[in-house]
Amino acid sequence: MFEIRKPSASNKTIRMPDTLIEKLERLAGEHDISFNQLVIQCCEYAMEHLNKPDEKKQES
Repeated sequence: MFEIRKPSASNKTIRMPDTLIEKLERLAGEHDISFNQLVIQCCEYAMEHLNKPDEKKQES
């Protein structure tokens, strides 16, 4: 059976440097996506590519 799902989301206020906000807003506009969606994608990418402690030892 088809079921419509709404992903859960929460509001969170964060502080960023003005220059970073300006860069993100410009980039979001260039790619026709929302500022929020760009920030989400950036955070997800960073989390997926974060070096884990044991990976740092192997790279040395």
